[in-house]
Amino acid sequence: MTKTFAELGYPGRLIAVEGIDGSGKSTQIYLLKRWLELQQAKVFFSEWNSSDLVKSATSKGKKRELLTPTTFSLIHATDFADRYERQLVPLLRAGYIVLCDRYVFTAFARDTVRGCPSKWVRGLYGFSALPDMVFFFKANLEVSLKRILNGRPELKYFEAGMDMKLSSDPYESFRIFQGRLLEQYLAMSTEFNFLVIDANQPVEVQQSMVRKLVGARIHPLEKTPSAKATQPRNAR
Repeated sequence: MTKTFAELGYPGRLIAVEGIDGSGKSTQIYLLKRWLELQQAKVFFSEWNSSDLVKSATSKGKKRELLTPTTFSLIHATDFADRYERQLVPLLRAGYIVLCDRYVFTAFARDTVRGCPSKWVRGLYGFSALPDMVFFFKANLEVSLKRILNGRPELKYFEAGMDMKLSSDPYESFRIFQGRLLEQYLAMSTEFNFLVIDANQPVEVQQSMVRKLVGARIHPLEKTPSAKATQPRNAR
């Protein structure tokens, strides 16, 4: 995992967004998708933990709070591998712009914070190429928490890191868990050349920056009909 899809000679390009929960990355990638479609680019959207192969098993495990850090890691790696082989690679070979709401860096951050060895986690994803662009939306913890709670009454169990027994208070657990994830992302930002966006700014300001960077790097945008893609869940 040392080369991007462009460096490997793929005609398509993969753009990923990363950030802690509530950073607004899902909203930004959805807006980017709509903009690219207006440019008549061939676009496909893929979301973390969305493979039909393991989605139901993951959902059941979360609801029953049965997932250990290792199980969590292996399920997500299986999910990613399935989408990578059946969706991402074929579409990139066909010249599509593939947008990923989270990529392998989510696993690198989450699984390591949950106690899995970093080298082991990275080894699970050693078959994958690097994205051509990675946007990291850096948001303050309080801003992220406010965004998550806007529209729903409480935090989700794993979202708050309650499985790690960091605190009996889900809000404090969220701050600790997401704070640790933020540290992991910041450590990876230089290693993987993340394009860091201040996610505390207004949505429109962030999107303007994203479009400017994508327009400069993904050029020219191919003028062909877009692929049918799904809207991200819970876009904020």
